[in-house]
Amino acid sequence: MGANKKIVIVGQAYPLRGGLAAYNERLARAFTEQAYDVSIESFKLQYPSFLFPGKTQYSTDPPPKGLSINTSVNSINPFNWIRVGLKIRKARPDLVIIKFWLPFMAPCFGTIARIIRWKRKTKLISIIDNIIPHEKRAFDRTLANYFVKGMHAFIAMSKSVLTDLDTFNKKKPKLFSPHPLYDHFGKIENREEALKKLGLDPQFRYLLFFGFIRDYKGLDLLLEAFGSKEFENQKVKLIVAGEFYTDQKLYQDIIEKHQMQARVIMDNDFIPDSKVADYFNAADVVVQPYKTATQSGVTQIAYHFEKPMIVTDVGGLSEIIPDKKVGYVVQPEVDEVSKAIQKILQLPSEKFLENIKLEKQKYSWDRMLETINKLLKMIENDNKE
Repeated sequence: MGANKKIVIVGQAYPLRGGLAAYNERLARAFTEQAYDVSIESFKLQYPSFLFPGKTQYSTDPPPKGLSINTSVNSINPFNWIRVGLKIRKARPDLVIIKFWLPFMAPCFGTIARIIRWKRKTKLISIIDNIIPHEKRAFDRTLANYFVKGMHAFIAMSKSVLTDLDTFNKKKPKLFSPHPLYDHFGKIENREEALKKLGLDPQFRYLLFFGFIRDYKGLDLLLEAFGSKEFENQKVKLIVAGEFYTDQKLYQDIIEKHQMQARVIMDNDFIPDSKVADYFNAADVVVQPYKTATQSGVTQIAYHFEKPMIVTDVGGLSEIIPDKKVGYVVQPEVDEVSKAIQKILQLPSEKFLENIKLEKQKYSWDRMLETINKLLKMIENDNKE
């Protein structure tokens, strides 16, 4: 697909906040840098407020510069889906990309996709975070199947999701391409300066758990692991930076049980994009003790800021975190997480640095664009047969 071709991305973007909006905006920039004509059709209503688990769906940061973002999609209004589908269809884009993460969005996205592609040459590709959600509900597969039938092809950001897609459709083109780096949150800066911005003592080392807090992300495992007596007298603290999307009582109870109030820093408001760099520049180690996963944008922020990681061997996390090269991969068990933290704290801070610098080169946005172009050729070849 040559430059100047028209691309529409359908999904979250400013003024919505969070990793999915960040992804779509960064993808749009990658296309813009290669002289594509790209716009984003974002949500004017993403979730009804009673279904949203956080405090607010909206960003307090200024709008991103240089991006064409239209707030047009209403996830629960079928008449809106028709209007948006017809609007995009009339614009005759060469490619529409839909970021899919939750079956709740399947009726909306699936209907828009069907309207766009009807008697048009527009190609529709979905970049899939999860086709089967972590927190399963009735009708998930039925809804996801409706969406899958509306698309031409798929990119899975983990091999486990690629396998899941085969359970819906084996014939449609699909490729694996890992989550690219989140390289737009700021630069690598002096650790002491970042600690000063956060009001933290530079005499301590800091573990970082970052992102929305959901049950499947295993913060309880990490807190139990950090409650081990081995850490009581060490100069180490745990930062939990992210908003609760679940009942926080379980986690507060663990902190109180192990009397860790002075050793665990709970920053539980949403972390705006402008503050993300401070947390990662301040951290010595990023810990992702997930109980289930496919892939995670947090690993790609950690790679950008060149931080070692401890992750659990679930979903696609171990695909992009080579064990003992850029950190440790362990089973999602309290003792395993605890031992990994003990090991990594005994090592010099630069132990994994060279391997991290080498590994992060695999996750460029150019690679994602190359995968999209390869997939378009596969669609064209299928149409010729």
